[in-house]
Amino acid sequence: VSLQRVGGGCGTLFFLSETAPTSAYSSPARSLGDTGITPLSPSHIVNDTDSNVSEQQLFLVVVAIDFGTTSSGYAYSFTKEPECIHVMRRWEGGDPGVSNQKTPTTILLTPERKFHSFGYAARDFYHDLDPNEAKQWLYLEKFKMKLHTTGDLTMDTDLTAANGKKVKALEIFAYALQYFKEQALKELSDQAGSEFENSDVRWVITVPAIWKQPAKQFMREAAYQAGLASPENSEQLIIALEPEAASIYCRKLRLHQMIELSSKAAVNGYSGSDTVGAGFTQAKEHIRRNRQSRTFLVENVIGEIWSELEEGDKYVVVDSGGGTVDLTVHQIRLPEGHLKELYKATGGPYGSLGVDYEFEKLLCKIFGEDFIEQFKIKRPAAWVDLMIAFESRKRAAAPDRTNPLNITLPFSFIDYYKKFRGHSVEHALRKSNVDFVKWSSQGMLRMSPDAMNALFKPTIDSIIEHLRDLFQKPEVSTVKFLFLVGGFAEAPLLQQAVQAAFGDKCRIIIPQDVGLTILKGAVLFGLDPAVIKVRRSPLTYGVGVLNRYVEGKHPPEKLLVKDGTRWCTDVFDKFISADQSVALGELVKRSYTPAKPSQLVIVINIYSSEHDDVSFITDPGVKKCGTLRLDLTGTSGTAVPARREIQTLMQFGDTEIKATAVDIATSKSVKVGIDFLNY
Repeated sequence: VSLQRVGGGCGTLFFLSETAPTSAYSSPARSLGDTGITPLSPSHIVNDTDSNVSEQQLFLVVVAIDFGTTSSGYAYSFTKEPECIHVMRRWEGGDPGVSNQKTPTTILLTPERKFHSFGYAARDFYHDLDPNEAKQWLYLEKFKMKLHTTGDLTMDTDLTAANGKKVKALEIFAYALQYFKEQALKELSDQAGSEFENSDVRWVITVPAIWKQPAKQFMREAAYQAGLASPENSEQLIIALEPEAASIYCRKLRLHQMIELSSKAAVNGYSGSDTVGAGFTQAKEHIRRNRQSRTFLVENVIGEIWSELEEGDKYVVVDSGGGTVDLTVHQIRLPEGHLKELYKATGGPYGSLGVDYEFEKLLCKIFGEDFIEQFKIKRPAAWVDLMIAFESRKRAAAPDRTNPLNITLPFSFIDYYKKFRGHSVEHALRKSNVDFVKWSSQGMLRMSPDAMNALFKPTIDSIIEHLRDLFQKPEVSTVKFLFLVGGFAEAPLLQQAVQAAFGDKCRIIIPQDVGLTILKGAVLFGLDPAVIKVRRSPLTYGVGVLNRYVEGKHPPEKLLVKDGTRWCTDVFDKFISADQSVALGELVKRSYTPAKPSQLVIVINIYSSEHDDVSFITDPGVKKCGTLRLDLTGTSGTAVPARREIQTLMQFGDTEIKATAVDIATSKSVKVGIDFLNY
C-alpha cells in the first residue's frame, strides 16, 4: 500500500488502497484502489527552533558515556555548575604501562549467558578461570566494530564470543550500557549523599559520525533496553557524534591545555621541532599531577586558539580511536560560535585495532595461521593476555626509538605451541624469515623499533591518504586548524605522520588529555545541545508516489492503467537529499488532500537512499524506513471541508528523524520514528 502522486503540476492526486495488484510485475505501489489525495501546497520548510528551549531545565546532571571500541568511560556535570566536568572514579584493575581513566570495553557473561562483569574486572576474572571452565564462559571484546562492519544490521545481529559462541549484539550493548548506568548513578548518589534517580539524568552516548543510520539507531535501541531512556521520553537521551563532541571541547581549550605540532608557530616557547617530544613529556607530567583530581574546569570562555578564528573559518577534527577514524570539517558561525558541518563525515575502519591486526598477521607468519587460530579457540584467556602485553608495548612505539620492544609470551603459548608443532617457539622464530623479531631467553619476543613501526604503517597510511583526499575537496581547501583527538592520537607515530604531511597547510593541535576529549565534549554537548546548528543529511529521504504517465519519459514497466487513466508507479518523491544541509529541529512539510471524501485510510511509505539521484522506489539501494497510516474514519458527524488537508511533516533531530501525518479537519495525527532496523 503506498501513497501515490498522480498527474503533473498542481492537479496531482494521491491514490491509496489495499486491493490486489493488477499486474504480475512485483512493484511496491501496485496495490491501488480508486481513492486519492491531491497536494494543497508546494513543499516548504519550517524551522522549529524553540522546541528545545524548555526541556533543558529538567535534568539535574548530564552523564556522557564514551562507548569506545577498545576502551570506555563516562563523565558528568551538574547542570547547576556546568563549568565542572567530573571524569568517572578510578576503576579497579588497570594495566602496567597504560595509565587510563577509561576501562577496557570487555564484557563477561556466565555459562548461563547472564551478565557477570565489565572492563578490567571481566578480563581479570576470565583470565583466572581454569582453561576448561573458561571455554564455557562468554567473553567479548572490541565488539563495537561489528556495528560498523555489518551491512544489514538488525535487532537480531549476532556477536561471537571468544569461545566461538554466538550472542545477540543488542543484549551485549544493553548490558554494557546498563553497567555504566548503574556505576554512574551509584557514584552520583555517593557524591550527593542521597539516592539519584535515572529521571534526574540526561544521558549522552557518543558514536562515530561515519556510522550508518542503522548503527546509530541500534545504539539508541540498546540504551532503551538498558533503561537509560524510553521511546516515550526519547529526549532524555542524546546520541552525539564523536568528532562533534571533540570539536565542542576543542573550542574551550586554553594554550596550556594543548600541544601544537606544526612548524608554523612556536607555542609556549617551544619551536615546532621540540614540540612533539618535549611538549608531550611536559604535558604528560601535567596530566599525571592532575590525574588525582578527576575534575576538570572548563572555563566559560572561548579558548585562545578559538579567538583567532573568524566567521566562516574552517577546521578539521580528526578523531582517531580504537576502531574507526572519523574526519569532520566544521565552520564557525558567529556571534555565538555555533558550528556548522561543512562536509559530510568521512573516514573508515582505520583505528588502532589495525595495528593489533598487523601484529596478529606477523604472529601467523612466524607460527602459522593454523596454530594461531587454534590457540585463540583453545586458550582464549592466554590470547587476551598476549594482546594486553602487545598493547602496552604498542604505546611505547615512537619515531625516534632505538632500543627493542619486548613482548612477553604467555607460558601457555610456548607450551601449546610445542604440543601443536612438536618443536619450540625459539625454533619457529629461527626458521621463519622474519629477521626483525628475535627470541630472548626470558621468554619474550624481541621486536626492533622498525618492526613495530611497520605494524603501524598500513593504518597510518590509510589515515594520511584519507586526509589527503579530504584536503583536495574545494570546501576543505582553506582549513586553518587540524585538531587531532581520540585515543590513537596519543601515538607519536601518528602525530609525526600528520605533522609531516599537513604541517605546512594548517596548524595541528592536540589537546593534552586527548583520550578524554570526546568524553568531555559530550558532556558540554548534553549541557547545551543547541551548539551544533547545521548538519549534512547522510541520506536522501522521500515517499513513494504515483505520477501521471508520460510517454517516452517514464519506463513502460512502470505503466499502470486504472479507470482509463495512465499512471507511472513507484515514483520517489524527495523530502530532502543526501548531503543537503539540515538545521537541527528543521521541519519539512507537505500538504495533500483526499480526492474522494469516502476514503477511509491513508498509508504513506517513507524511503531512504544513500544516493541523491533517485527516481523510483525500486532503484538499487532504496530502502523502506517508515510507514504512516492515518485512519480517516469517525468523521461522519463533523462537517469536513470539501478539500480536506492532510499534512506530512519530517523533523530532523540529533540522529533521529520523526515523521508525522495530520488530518487537519479532525486534528487526528500519526507519528513514526524513521526505523532502519525493522524493515
